[in-house]
Amino acid sequence: MRLKQFKIKNFRGYNDEVEISLDDLTVFVGKNDIGKSTVLKAMDIFFNEAKGTIKFDKDDVNKAALDGGDDETVFTAIFENLPASIIIDETNPTVLANEYLLNNDGDLEIIKRYKNAGKEKVFIKVNHPTHSLCSDLFSAKPADLRRILDGENIECENRSKNAIMRAAIWTHFQDELALEEILLDVSKGETKTIWDKLRLKLPLYSLFQSDRKNSDGDNEVQDPLKEAVKQILSDTQLQNKLREVSEEVKEKLSEVSNKTLEKLREMNPEIADSLDPKIPDDEALKWNDVFKNVSITGDDDIPINKRGSGVKRLVLINFFRAEAEHRREQADIPSIIYAIEEPETSQHYEHQRQLVNALLELSNTENTQIFLTSHSSIIVKSLQFGDLRLISSDNGQKQISDIEPTCLSYPSLNEVNFSAFGEITEEYHNELNEHLKNEQAPDTGIKQFDQIFFQDVLGESKTFPWLTYPNEVSIHTFIRNQIHHRADNGVPDPRELKNSIIVMRDYILENN
Repeated sequence: MRLKQFKIKNFRGYNDEVEISLDDLTVFVGKNDIGKSTVLKAMDIFFNEAKGTIKFDKDDVNKAALDGGDDETVFTAIFENLPASIIIDETNPTVLANEYLLNNDGDLEIIKRYKNAGKEKVFIKVNHPTHSLCSDLFSAKPADLRRILDGENIECENRSKNAIMRAAIWTHFQDELALEEILLDVSKGETKTIWDKLRLKLPLYSLFQSDRKNSDGDNEVQDPLKEAVKQILSDTQLQNKLREVSEEVKEKLSEVSNKTLEKLREMNPEIADSLDPKIPDDEALKWNDVFKNVSITGDDDIPINKRGSGVKRLVLINFFRAEAEHRREQADIPSIIYAIEEPETSQHYEHQRQLVNALLELSNTENTQIFLTSHSSIIVKSLQFGDLRLISSDNGQKQISDIEPTCLSYPSLNEVNFSAFGEITEEYHNELNEHLKNEQAPDTGIKQFDQIFFQDVLGESKTFPWLTYPNEVSIHTFIRNQIHHRADNGVPDPRELKNSIIVMRDYILENN
């Protein structure tokens, strides 16, 4: 399955429901404390049922919603690329579409509701028959289904399999089904088996947090291999093998100790009878200690937990990737979602570029999705517009939007970085300036263009001396001259550079 869309309502800073479109690679950008990490944490609660990295408690319920009497948090996940067949009752394979378990768009839409951060209730939004004899067939027992077959004289090739009997009934009434989009409660009763089967097909969701420990004492940082030993030794098959080894060693030790005591008893029975060999049981053996010296070391045998924070975090991210992939394979889950908060943290410029390239390549792997949050303009400039989602706030209401050209007529990642992070660059100033000139006065020189713009747009706004001419100019031309004639005019003041960008943006947005 592939996660196509996710919705959040009444969780932390998200009050009204927001919808998030998702791709194989999706990167959330925006200012600090705007709600980027909240999206990934909401997904963790949804997929891992509050038993994963993130715990869910009453403080997570949106405070404005609580004040209004609404204490229900809602997460919705919409999936495409669904399994060709699935077993939802007993051992009978079936198709979700044939069972009317998909929404109007032909996608699987799962909704989880949490009353005051309590236990989840699970619903599936389905385009489902509402005809009186067709609307509740999942709750019907085999005898009930056979009763409908007999009562309506419906032919059915196999009356022992629920899926086949349901299909026969729906086919019989195919012109009278009266399909409507409804919520099917799969939290309890007979329909709970549907959710029990579906949850096994959901992607494995693995979250790497930006504030994940990376102190010297953190086990994973001390050495990922030590954590790997724990996971490897927890494998059931391997435990059985180790138990066999233990039993064999125990048997041979018993044999040696018994022979020793026999010989001792020939010489001194009293001492022999006072001795009792102690051989530990399987459960008491500490196999982890056997491998306690495993490590990944680098220059001069310096252990990882003594390396720089950037190296430690880089190793951790890749350990996280390997760990998640191992869990996916062990659980035989066909798809996986890697969610990583701020992968650029503590990373050198070149490492950021290498890391984002590795994640881009990983996102192209079959059945793999990557979701990131980022504050890095370096990472943003390595992506496509379609990879980005901008999180913003309008009068306290969160908005998550695809990024499209706004001020400029073409995709500009400088514009993304300004919108997401407030990044002020000379490169973006040049783009805005050239755009204005091309739109307003494409066939004039800088001086004539400035006079047109100054007179028609800026009115009595503050002006500066034209540095190489006797005339006065607007702030955007003043900054433009500083950028292009540094030898004469120096470096633009950051505050004036920002002001000039805002002046041009405001004008462009008002006239779009």
